[in-house]
Amino acid sequence: MNLPIGLTLTRIVAVPLLIVFLISSSEVHALIAAAIFIAAAFTDWADGFFARRRNQVTTLGTLLDPIADKLLVAAALVSLLQIDKVEAWIVVIVVGRELAVTGLRAVAAGVGVIVPASRLAKWKTVSQYVAVTMLIVEKGFGAPDFHFAATVVLWAALALTVVSAVDYFYRFFRKADYRAIVPDEDRWS
Repeated sequence: MNLPIGLTLTRIVAVPLLIVFLISSSEVHALIAAAIFIAAAFTDWADGFFARRRNQVTTLGTLLDPIADKLLVAAALVSLLQIDKVEAWIVVIVVGRELAVTGLRAVAAGVGVIVPASRLAKWKTVSQYVAVTMLIVEKGFGAPDFHFAATVVLWAALALTVVSAVDYFYRFFRKADYRAIVPDEDRWS
């Protein structure tokens, strides 16, 4: 195991801790949850940095990294839903987007089309990290002005989430030959 994979696994292991501290009613636990989330989000940047810098990009790392990212954000959002800090439809859109894009990338790989992460998708991830961090911190402080700022950032993250999903599908269908994806017998059913 190399350092980048270790950092990715750290992000995965942090998820249960994040959930425990986040759903607690203690304001101090909310700040601990924010620290865990920030540290875990930092490992997302660090694992990619070290993988490229040390030439340690691996198939396992390429597989685990996006899973760890999605798991971290989904767990945080579901926990925030549990404590009424985010609405269910927002969680459904974010998690649904992640499932749809993951499925699309699997289909694309099956037909030999690579759909790499775009700059827009990277901005989506950063905006989700910032929005979730702000919502967690808001739980600890509960200041009205901070709630407004967290809501604005959440809406920006939601917009980037939707736009980046559309971008993935657009780029896939622009590159892929639809006939190669759908067998003849299923094409007109």
